[in-house]
Amino acid sequence: MEESKWLYEIILIIYGLSLVGYFIEFIQNNRKASRIAFWLLSMVWLLQTVFLLRQIFIERSFPVLTLYDGLSFYAWVLISLSLILSKFYRVQFMLFFINLLGFFILLLSISNRATEYMQAQGIELVHEMLITHITLAFISYGFFTISFIFSLMYLVQYRFLKRKKGFRWVWRIGDLSQLDQLSFKAVTVGVPLLTIAIILGVAWAYAANAEFYWFDLKTIGSILVLIVYTLYLLLRLGKGYQGRAISVYNSAAFLVLLINFFLFSNLSNFHLQ
Repeated sequence: MEESKWLYEIILIIYGLSLVGYFIEFIQNNRKASRIAFWLLSMVWLLQTVFLLRQIFIERSFPVLTLYDGLSFYAWVLISLSLILSKFYRVQFMLFFINLLGFFILLLSISNRATEYMQAQGIELVHEMLITHITLAFISYGFFTISFIFSLMYLVQYRFLKRKKGFRWVWRIGDLSQLDQLSFKAVTVGVPLLTIAIILGVAWAYAANAEFYWFDLKTIGSILVLIVYTLYLLLRLGKGYQGRAISVYNSAAFLVLLINFFLFSNLSNFHLQ
């Protein structure tokens, strides 16, 4: 594995952006996001295909003879099938989860091959995975915080209108439907980012042989936050919750985030090995 680590970093970044695009398209039925996600995924497929062809015709080795080569080929197959499905069928829900699995498998393949063959560069790549994991988690928390602020503004605005008070502040706070939509869109971006962050954390722990516990409070807390905000999307899209009801739920969800960030982080040893 003589390729520079930046090539693999580019692949993972493009793949991650593609995942976010497919998730937004699935949640909001955004055709522009779908087209962008498709072309980003096509770039990942092209880069992977070049690596596979080089291994077959130059290194004279078919990429299924080792576990890590098999994982890489498996990810390539999933990406290929995903591109075919997205071109001929509208199955957004399936596309997102196929690519989520493909991203995790490709990440495992790259991280493990990096530590085995790339020596110093490989160690650096695995370390950068940890940094990216933490950074993406903070960015997702930022989107959840923005969503909470919009929900809080919605509740304040709703209270003003119901009591027929504070009308001179109404134009400053914003329209109720706009606040509701902005809160929803912020969660739509935050959920896939946190999902990718958790996947990166698991892959990093596996590749770095770090002490990782599924029952660690930080791990449980991060997964709980993801579940709470995923439930937000399910309530909104599946049950039709909007307005005040979903804003109240979003405020409670943000409380779970704060508990995870301030309490669970102090009680956990994860990231501190």
